[in-house]
Amino acid sequence: MNILAWIVVGLIGGTLARWLTPGRDQAGILLTIVLGIAGALVGGFIAVSLGISNGIDDFDLGTIVLSVIGAVIILVLYRMLLGPRRRWF
Repeated sequence: MNILAWIVVGLIGGTLARWLTPGRDQAGILLTIVLGIAGALVGGFIAVSLGISNGIDDFDLGTIVLSVIGAVIILVLYRMLLGPRRRWF
């Protein structure tokens, strides 16, 4: 996939993952795109490891689904590790 396709998949996947995962984040569009791209990599790695897909090689619905699954995993782990943030000022 070219870089524009990665950005589109990242934006769609990251947005859907943030919508599906409850929580209060204040991230901009750039962080959402990065989340979706990282989610696509994680989702593709898991799919290849389980033998259910050849990963993320085309721009299609399967790639977006893998991106959403991976991004949800990343968001859940992020929130579990950091927990609620407190402000001290």
